[in-house]
Amino acid sequence: MRLYLAFDVYGTLVDPMGMTDLLAGDAPEAAQSISAQWREKQLEFAFRKGLMRVYEDFGVCTRQALRYAMASHGLTLTGKREDELMKAYLHLPAFDDALPALRALKGNYPMFAFSNGTPAALKEVLGHNNILPLLDGLVSVDEVRSFKPDPAVYAYARRATGAMDAPLCLVSSNAWDVIGARSAGLMAIWVRRDPHRVFEDWGIEPSAVINSLSELPGVLSGL
Repeated sequence: MRLYLAFDVYGTLVDPMGMTDLLAGDAPEAAQSISAQWREKQLEFAFRKGLMRVYEDFGVCTRQALRYAMASHGLTLTGKREDELMKAYLHLPAFDDALPALRALKGNYPMFAFSNGTPAALKEVLGHNNILPLLDGLVSVDEVRSFKPDPAVYAYARRATGAMDAPLCLVSSNAWDVIGARSAGLMAIWVRRDPHRVFEDWGIEPSAVINSLSELPGVLSGL
């Protein structure tokens, strides 16, 4: 039976920490700290909104997280500068291993982006990095108005990709996403981009662990 692949986007295909250099002009001494907290709060806000059933799209979460990260460092942005950074977020850089891996896999597996991001944001950031033509489609949580790791989101991914009776494998650098997918009955490969990152001990293991997307073709052939 043919295996379907669903790639997480932020942190897996594109690098949220790519905003660090742009933030250097706003906070020369704290750009990396702000960028990291921006990402952390972006996810936290999405989780909380999902649990509360008060849905606002990922772009809203991203903007609110930026404001929080700046404020927690005693800084503020003008409306114009905030808009500039939000626009720049749509052009995050792809990881170096993303394009070569997807090109190697193209034609061998149905491949989809599967993200908390909105369809418009995904088209922008993946198109900017020439990844969009390599994919068979985009799956956004915006369609079900919730966020990963809500089980409803993973169930929707099955329907949206057409992998109802076929195996669907998530590829994600986010351990919480891998755990969510596995809990919902999907296969899931963890991309351990940070060698110091520890996988949470919940008794739920990834289907495989890789350190780079370059390892993915070989690992998939053994699943």
